[in-house]
Amino acid sequence: MLDVGKWPVFALLPPEELRLIRQACVFGSAANEALYVTVNDEVFALGTNCSGCLGLGDVQSTIEPRRIDVLCGKKIVSLSYGTGPHVVITTTDGEVFAWGHNGYSQLGNGTTNHGLTPALVSTNLLSKRVTEVACGSHHTIALTIDGEVFAWGYNNSGQVGSGSTANQPTPRRVSSCLQNKVVVNIACGQLCSMAVLDNGEIYGWGYNCNGQLGLGNNGNQQTPCRIAALQGVNIVQVACGYAHTLALTDEGMVYAWGANSYGQLGTGNKSNQALPTLINTDKERMVEVAACHTSHTSAAKTQSGQVLMWGQCRGQAVASTHLTHFSSTDDVFACFATPAVTWHLLSVDGDDYLTVAQSLKREFDSPEISDLKFLVDGKCIHVHKALLKIRCEHFRALLNETDEDAIEIHQFSYLVYRAFLEYLYTDTINLPPEDAVGLLDLATYYRETRLKRLCQETIKRGITEENAITLLSAAVKYEARDLEEFCFKFCVNHLTAVTQTQAFADMDHDLLKNFISKASRYGAFKN
Repeated sequence: MLDVGKWPVFALLPPEELRLIRQACVFGSAANEALYVTVNDEVFALGTNCSGCLGLGDVQSTIEPRRIDVLCGKKIVSLSYGTGPHVVITTTDGEVFAWGHNGYSQLGNGTTNHGLTPALVSTNLLSKRVTEVACGSHHTIALTIDGEVFAWGYNNSGQVGSGSTANQPTPRRVSSCLQNKVVVNIACGQLCSMAVLDNGEIYGWGYNCNGQLGLGNNGNQQTPCRIAALQGVNIVQVACGYAHTLALTDEGMVYAWGANSYGQLGTGNKSNQALPTLINTDKERMVEVAACHTSHTSAAKTQSGQVLMWGQCRGQAVASTHLTHFSSTDDVFACFATPAVTWHLLSVDGDDYLTVAQSLKREFDSPEISDLKFLVDGKCIHVHKALLKIRCEHFRALLNETDEDAIEIHQFSYLVYRAFLEYLYTDTINLPPEDAVGLLDLATYYRETRLKRLCQETIKRGITEENAITLLSAAVKYEARDLEEFCFKFCVNHLTAVTQTQAFADMDHDLLKNFISKASRYGAFKN
């Protein structure tokens, strides 16, 4: 479990207070300012309060947490901060609040007066629903639910994407070549901005003297530019360090570019790279990249939960990816970054006592107090009739008609049926994507809509060039339209490699005909 106590700014909080924290952020030039949200949705701040960045209405430092009344109950979904520092949040309602340093209008209120309390950022955003915010040193960008990007603040290098270098006092839509495109992820370096599109393209703008925009040159850009070197590569997440950038692909590979004097690109040397460079992560699939615009530290997490780090680590340059014993990328920044700030808003799981959900999870397939067993492929799975009746309509009907204490299952494999029963106890599925296809079949058969959706998400996360056609065929077979569209787009984006797989060679004739016809309409065969 994530331990907020790893950050020294929380060291004086009593254990009972630490246990109530559900979200937290540590920031500031010495990592000595913090905000946190409790289980009751109350928001507290503590630390040195530089430029009024704690949002408490004054500039008094405080070693004791003080409540920010205006934010209590707001349900924060994204938080970012600059080096002034200024702080920007967005809520579940899509509202944006900002406070702190405002010397460059980074609070978006049209003035350069510091903001001592959180204020709604309203210009051009009132009718918008913002889902994510990101701050550079003194500028801010915001992403709406419709995939639009708005920017404001310091603009000496074009980082607000307006086409000039004049500071931007209020939020302004970043259009240019992002017009009519849908952005799904944003990040900021000190003086640059990055955006990932729903089609996997990535754009950058702003300061570029270290090659952090990945364009192959060192010229600043005043409007968004597509990283042409990643043509045909599908990016799903971007993270920015002080002057370097990391990008994660839909196949779990990591590209890096920009400044490298601390080895933060993970290339094994300290040479800057103006073009995206593929990082060797020992072939295991990555599911997250992490960096923070205040530091030269990089981190990534693998599908199996291992955490790698590289770059500046406690003043030492680590030029190649290094395997840690951590379970989250947050720990890398708590223990090794300078300053030891958080790279994003932390979310903390529940308490040390067992909840109802945790207790049920522990009793799954435990013969001690079970009153029913399923026999599948000659193996037993121990369950509880009452729970099955509560959780599944199929079992409610079945178990009301029978008093059997053992039921044989023939139409599904042990692996799939066990995963289904475990899902009823845990609300999660734990299967590789190819086996999740079998579970998708079961979910369709038992009319378990949520399980069907979870299977689709698992398959999406695990899709590769090798298994893409198999997964596409399954999506068609089980009438999972969203999944079918996702697998189809993946196949088109990786067409050359996919058509060379055995699965493509063995593809059903009708499916192949439909695939080629649809891919043609999608423009896959244009020169």
